[in-house]
Order: sequence, then structure tokens, then C-alpha cells
Amino acid sequence: MSLLRHIRKLNALQRLQLGVEQQRRQLSDTGLKNSTLQYEKDPQPLFTDAETQRLLQSMTQLQLDKVFRKRPVADNSTETKFMTTAQLEKEFIHTIEKAKKLLQMPPVVKVKQDTERIISKDPALKDFATTKYVFTDITFGLQNSQRKVVVRDVDGTLAYASLDITNRMNQLYFPLDGRKSYTPRMFSDEILFQRCLDEHKYEFVLDRLTVQYEPNELQFHNISAKVFEHLNESKQFDLLRSTRHFGPMAFFYAWHRCIDDLLYDMIRRDYLLNAVELIALSYKLHKVPVDYKQTLKELNALQPAPDQRALAELRSYLKKPNAKGIQDEIQTAIGKTEKDFAADEISLKFIEQYIGSEHALKKVQLELAVQTLKEFNLEKLQLYQGLKKAHGVQAS
Repeated sequence: MSLLRHIRKLNALQRLQLGVEQQRRQLSDTGLKNSTLQYEKDPQPLFTDAETQRLLQSMTQLQLDKVFRKRPVADNSTETKFMTTAQLEKEFIHTIEKAKKLLQMPPVVKVKQDTERIISKDPALKDFATTKYVFTDITFGLQNSQRKVVVRDVDGTLAYASLDITNRMNQLYFPLDGRKSYTPRMFSDEILFQRCLDEHKYEFVLDRLTVQYEPNELQFHNISAKVFEHLNESKQFDLLRSTRHFGPMAFFYAWHRCIDDLLYDMIRRDYLLNAVELIALSYKLHKVPVDYKQTLKELNALQPAPDQRALAELRSYLKKPNAKGIQDEIQTAIGKTEKDFAADEISLKFIEQYIGSEHALKKVQLELAVQTLKEFNLEKLQLYQGLKKAHGVQAS
């Protein structure tokens, strides 16, 4: 009897595993559902605009400790060198340039439509073969987007290959590291994809996405939009800050008029310059008649660019503790300078104008964040002025 019960358990387990595999195959066949938010027109002209790029790069921030953090890769070793001060200064500049290159954003372009393009119809070749013939241009030195791939059908029709066939042929003859000729399970299995999002593995998903698909493919748009939508719900924006995906994410929110959650996060973290830049980007994309350029000009005059700020942070490590003046120590303790307090005042005024306009959707939440930051900054300013007075430091 025990043997029969054991056999029944094995059969039940086998049926359960078969049902799970069938469900997975069904999910793989259907793929991920399309996102609700799509670009209704070509976003490339606005995304590649010089002013837009400056805003997005500044919002991304240049946090070197995050850009060069250790990753789970094959080679994660470090190298130690002895350098002079001049050599170290040159290495700092090289590090900043390398970081800016690593933060280069994937382009945001329109979806390429897969249309049938017939070259010729040759009825004389009908039934010449029972399979299709694919002809690929493998000329050395061409980009994959420039290669011609044509298909001869069994009825004699010669036409340009579909996007799917073109991508597979390019991957066959000119394989890219990390790209598969099939759809990875994390993009075809809805359950597995949702699990990655629920575990907040946004950067991992987006990195894998940029390797597997081109920015003009429909799958790239659908998956990236779903990631950004989930990120807007979880409010974990800092996970993408100082990565190459923060700019496209901010552009996505500004395009679809849903910047308030990201704006709240910036205010809460005291990234007021980035908050002003996000509002300015939204005004620019939707042609809102607000003069934001004057505000940005005043702020840029008071605060350094992200690469200059990162370079100054690296140079500060070279200073010995006893070489720093009283004012430097006060600024380090408070975390702000007089110019920072002046920039905060300009930024908060601009942000409050946005909150009071019809464009803000979460007014109460944003007003509370601004009021909290105002009180916190006032305490910092009073402490800053008190320390300077106590140490006899003259106002600059």
C-alpha cells in the first residue's frame, strides 16, 4: 500500500510540474502586455536638443562612488599606484571624463514600424523550393542598421526582411556580447518580469534591455515604460540616480505630465536645482509660456556644474585637515555655502510658482515638502551665521 501511495504522489507531482511548464509556455507566447503610456509622436528632436541634454545630465548627477561602485562582474580587481600631485590631478580629470562616458544615456526615439516592402514578384520562381531563402549583406565595416537583408519567398516574391528576421541575421553574422537570438525569459515571462520589478531591480532590467533590444524597437519602448511606471509607484527614484537611465526616466515623466512624485523626491532630498530643472524640462516639452531660462541662468551662476562639483570633491581629499580654514570647516559641517543658501531661495520661489499653477497634480504633498525644507534650511542658515559670528569670519 505504501508503494502505491508513493506512486500516486509522484504522478501528482509530475502533473503539477507539467501544468507549471504549460503556463510558462503560454506566458512566453503572449509576452508582456503593452504599456499604457506611449510616445504619441517622435520624441527624438526634443530629447537630443542641447538644452534638454544639459538638463537631463544635471538631474542625473555625477556621484562617483555610485558610478564606480563594485559590480558582480568577472574582473572586479583594483589597482594601486604611487603618483605625484600633478599626476593625481590629471587622473582626477580622466576619472570625471570616464564617469561622464559611463553615464551616456540611451537615446529616446520613435518606434520603427515593421512594414512590408516588396522588391519584385517573379512567378517563374514559384515552387522552385519548399523553403524561404534569406540573403544578408555581410560587408565589413557597416552598421547593422545599414545592412540589407532580403527574403525570397516560395511564391517567388522578393522582399526586404521583417525587423525580427533582420535582427536575427545581424546577430547571427555579427553577434553582440550579451544579446540573445531569442527573447530572454525575464522579458517573456510576466511573472518573472514582475518579480524583478517587485524586488526593485530596475537598473538590472534596464541594462539587460539596452543589450537585448535597439531603442527603436517596440519591445524596448514597452518594457522601459513598464519599468518607469512601476518606479513611479514605488518611489525608489534614487536607485537610478547617477546611472545612464535616470535621464530617460525623467524625460518620460516630463513628456507624460507626471513629474510630481519625482519632484517631491528631489525636494525631500534637498536637490532643489534638479527640481527646478525637472519643472523647466516639463515647461519646455509642453511649450508652457513660463520664462524658466532666467531662473536657470541665475542658478548656474551660483552653483557649479556636476563635473566641476565632482572634481572639487576629489580635490578636497588632497587637503590636509590642518590646511583647511575655519570657513571651510563650517561649510563642511553645515553642508552648504552662502551661495547654496541664495540658490535655494531662488529655487524654492520657482518651485512654489509651479505648485500654485494648474500643472501641479499633487499640490498638498508638494507644499508640505517645501514647507518642511524651508524650516530645515532656516535652522541651517541660523546655525551657519552663528558659527561664522562666533569665529569672527567676515561675510563673503
